[in-house]
Amino acid sequence: MAAERLWLDVPFAEKDMAKAAGARWDPAVRRWYAPRPGMEELLRWAAGAEVPELLPGEDRSLGNGLFVDLVPSSCWFTNVRSCVAERDWERLRRMIHARAGQRCEACGAGPDRAARRWLEAHERWHYDEARRVQTLRRLICLCTDCHTVTHFGLAQVKGRAAQARAHLMRVTGMSEAGADRHIAAAFDTWQARSRLTWTLDLSMLTDAGIALAPPPEAADRVTAAREGLKRDALERE
Repeated sequence: MAAERLWLDVPFAEKDMAKAAGARWDPAVRRWYAPRPGMEELLRWAAGAEVPELLPGEDRSLGNGLFVDLVPSSCWFTNVRSCVAERDWERLRRMIHARAGQRCEACGAGPDRAARRWLEAHERWHYDEARRVQTLRRLICLCTDCHTVTHFGLAQVKGRAAQARAHLMRVTGMSEAGADRHIAAAFDTWQARSRLTWTLDLSMLTDAGIALAPPPEAADRVTAAREGLKRDALERE
């Protein structure tokens, strides 16, 4: 039974090592496990404590629904995925998906491999412009389509703006004119915030026992982002 399994926390980059040491993969829950007790080679990946469903200071009402949610350019690639240690990212992502019931919290859709729709973690931030502090306040489970809407600038770069705009209208009921006004207002806010240099506050994670890794230096962030996108695509297969 799955409940009796000895679950492991295996970062994606270490999956081949874990497999060679005897770990097995459960595709139903998308998690590695030890097939029997006493396998000392797998102790390094022994599962840590489950992440609490409500993180310290998390505001689960912040940013409900679907909207364009652009991160200031001065904060690009300092997201949670870039700043959390790989093993703890697995624990954190597992909690986010589970508490959402394996459904998108914006549109209600579930993962669909044929449609290349997956579940992804997205951050909701509070921006204190007086103090210039960007504080993580909520983590939310979004499907690929809704996540593409939130990062509308990236959708433009990828040539997916029309699809993202259509999805925004479909989920929210916005008219074409309303969607265009919403997108324009989001970019106005983004431009104003991008003029500032922000201090990152991830105490919501550290207070829950999540280990942080130093974010990439500014000169390395584009490369880090590209590597992260490639890793995400591989993990979905």
